Amino acid sequence: MSMDMSTRMFKEEGWIRKTCKVCGKPFWTLDPDRETCGDPPCDEYAFIGKPGIPKKYTLEEMREAFLSFFERHGHGRVKRYPVLPRWRDDVLLVGASIMDFQPWVISGEADPPANPLTISQPSIRFTDIDNVGITGRHFTIFEMMAHHAFNYPGKPIYWMDETVELAFEFFTKELGMKPEDITFKENPWAGGGNAGPAFEVLYRGLEVATLVFMQYKLAPPNADPSQIVEIKGDKYVPMETRVVDTGYGLERLVWMSQGTPTAYDAVLGYVVDPLKRMAGVDRIDERILMENSRLAGMFDIEDMGDLKVLRQEVANKVGISVEELEKAVRPYELIYAIADHTKALTFMLADGVIPSNVKAGYLARLLIRKSIRHLRELGIDVSLSEIMAMHIKALHKTYPEFKEMEDVILDIVSVEEKRYQETLKRGSDLVRREIAKLKKAGKKEIPLEKLILFYESHGLTPEIVREVAEKEGVIVNVPDNFYTLVAKEAEKTGEKEEKGGKIVDFELIQSIPETRTLYYEDPMMKEFEAKVLKVIDDWIILDQTAFYPEGGGQPCDLGELNGVKVLDVQKVGKAILHRVDKPELFKEGIRVHGKIDWSRRIQHMRHHTGTHVLMGALVRVLGKHVWQAGSQLHTDWARLDIAHYKRISEEELREIERLANRVVMENRKVTWEWLPRTEAEMKYGFRLYQGGVVPGRTIRVLRIEDWDVQACGGTHLPNTGLVGPIKILRTERIQDGVERIIFACGEAAVSWMQETEKILKKTSEVFRVPPEKLPETAERFFSEWKEARKEAEKLKKELAKLLVYELEGKTEKVGETEFIGEIVEGDIDNLREAALNLRKPRRVVALISEDTKAVVVSVGDDLNLKAGDLVRVITSIAGGGGGGRKELAQGKIKNILKAREAIEELKKRLSS
Repeated sequence: MSMDMSTRMFKEEGWIRKTCKVCGKPFWTLDPDRETCGDPPCDEYAFIGKPGIPKKYTLEEMREAFLSFFERHGHGRVKRYPVLPRWRDDVLLVGASIMDFQPWVISGEADPPANPLTISQPSIRFTDIDNVGITGRHFTIFEMMAHHAFNYPGKPIYWMDETVELAFEFFTKELGMKPEDITFKENPWAGGGNAGPAFEVLYRGLEVATLVFMQYKLAPPNADPSQIVEIKGDKYVPMETRVVDTGYGLERLVWMSQGTPTAYDAVLGYVVDPLKRMAGVDRIDERILMENSRLAGMFDIEDMGDLKVLRQEVANKVGISVEELEKAVRPYELIYAIADHTKALTFMLADGVIPSNVKAGYLARLLIRKSIRHLRELGIDVSLSEIMAMHIKALHKTYPEFKEMEDVILDIVSVEEKRYQETLKRGSDLVRREIAKLKKAGKKEIPLEKLILFYESHGLTPEIVREVAEKEGVIVNVPDNFYTLVAKEAEKTGEKEEKGGKIVDFELIQSIPETRTLYYEDPMMKEFEAKVLKVIDDWIILDQTAFYPEGGGQPCDLGELNGVKVLDVQKVGKAILHRVDKPELFKEGIRVHGKIDWSRRIQHMRHHTGTHVLMGALVRVLGKHVWQAGSQLHTDWARLDIAHYKRISEEELREIERLANRVVMENRKVTWEWLPRTEAEMKYGFRLYQGGVVPGRTIRVLRIEDWDVQACGGTHLPNTGLVGPIKILRTERIQDGVERIIFACGEAAVSWMQETEKILKKTSEVFRVPPEKLPETAERFFSEWKEARKEAEKLKKELAKLLVYELEGKTEKVGETEFIGEIVEGDIDNLREAALNLRKPRRVVALISEDTKAVVVSVGDDLNLKAGDLVRVITSIAGGGGGGRKELAQGKIKNILKAREAIEELKKRLSS
């Protein structure tokens, strides 16, 4: 892509466009003698030990300097968005500030919260997780400070000239960077389906910002060839909206101002320093860490699979052996990684990520287990929740939500730590079994796919697998990018599922006007008049309808049109389609009278409004981490799935139910309004998206007065009093991190309570006591039954002893073999006990029960006979079947009258 990137500033203020003698890329500079672009490995870091910004900044000071500078320059300051992007379902976590505004703002379906705007967005990326702690500059969590301008058609804000000038002014006038050391390197950008020209802003060997001019989108198959531009091997066409997408590295700028050995020391000292003290490693030659960071900066991190190269270079530079270097830096690398990972976790858990085996929950668990593993390697006996508390203490002034959710965050981590300990206990046996299989197959190494499987299915980190394997003499090679590999796998969200088949051909309904939704105008409407616009197969389209189409977990309404049954109602595009029993009775243009099956609809409304009431109670009792993970309504019950990290206790359930019913009895107002997406988000926050992503420029917001606010398209009651009683029937753990609550509202709840009362009454009649005495009576009966069973067991043993004593006297000789063959009384357990007690080296015992028809045979060790064969001799005469081991076998006969004959046959066989 060739594009003129000579901006107004470059032309007017004496900037020179040069080509880097190392990488061959074009860059702009004020220094006529400069020959390199400023980007490692073309240039080395030149700020470690000698800060490149005159004043030392903390994280908070640098963030404020940036945001207030852009506010002064006409940008609206926007609060951070959650790191879990509730407004979209195509990514797991926010990895850049522009993701806050995709897809709705960029597509023009929503207005930006300000235009232009400035923001400092916490961003989480797992692509470099294996380099965190090692290179001095990589983080899984970092803040992307940004200024964005959305240039909609006919409404320009600003573009390349102003963006470059603002960046240069911020760096030189606000931060005091030396103008001659700043370079603007031209490097086209592409990502997430968009692309455009871009500048990397470099200063003393560190990339401090990227300025992207997003103006292209991936070309559709039918694109006009004259519009196509090729960028990084893909074909693009111009976008209608051109976006200024900038990213300034907050942590990197703080590092630049402090010149510390690593970026971690500059921004995570409040965790790094206590951990150093705990690990007893707070003394190291700083030159080692400085050289390590400086040289790590020279590597293209993608090619740094093997750390040996870096280690060797650093060791040579500081004049020690690789082994000495490894010993010196390893504890620091672990401490830095723990500090970073636990900070990322703090944001993830505060924003509602629940550790689990799927999606973002999987990535949270990965950070927890990796951090615990690092603590173990350091020999530090401290819980992860203590480290999380350090982050909350340091960051809560900027992020008050951390303090609000502190108890829940720390409890989630404690629960996960316990789970991990249990996993380790189970895991060692699992690894040993796998090693035994490998050894059998003559293999001496655990393959990578097995390591990934151990981690993903059983939570066993490769280091733990190696620990067990090495004791068994099996090799485990862990690739340097192991965690990057598993994170990449988790980040694949897959194709969205297409729901169901096609109802009608979309082309046939495109010209039809949007169906007027009477169920929104008056959700209590039971009957209505309408005109038929179209009949397609057995589907009828009306100009207006009070029939609710299936959607958002709410089933469709049923009822009648002109007395004909309505069997299904669906929304396709903007049209609502009614499937009827007799479509031949309907013609275009006729008037129809619609009648809703009201008892069905009112129950759906009770359950839908009840879901919102219950959601408000769940959040108040369990914590703000609770988010809806799905719901489904029926007439006689409903279910609500929520993200929660442990089972809900009985006490919590009672409190949730009590709160929900109190809100019902308070008869709170339920209101709904259509709001522009951005206005709704700014007014109510992202808790709006409880039921998932809601499409469209305007969204329908449902509010229960001072209780719950959600974007919801369902039908609702005008006040909570009409919901009737709410009864939680049961809870289930449906998957890791998701609890299902089954409940009933209104008449359905009353029916359930009546049914329960009926069961109680019947049980009372059986026990012949009033219902309130049932628990103690049942307990007494159970205790007595247990005692009686113990007594019966004791008697059985006594009987078995008597039986053995009696049978011992009935031994006879059959050739060289002792034989006891008798018909006795008792169940199979009695017979087995007796046969085992009577067993001797050269003896065969065959017992048949007269009352249960059981048969048991035991054979002594010195006999070349199999008990199973002898049982078959008996069943060949008396019918039935059986089998068992060489020394003991059992079965059942059919004909007890042939029992004696069968024993005689067995005796004959023994004598022969």
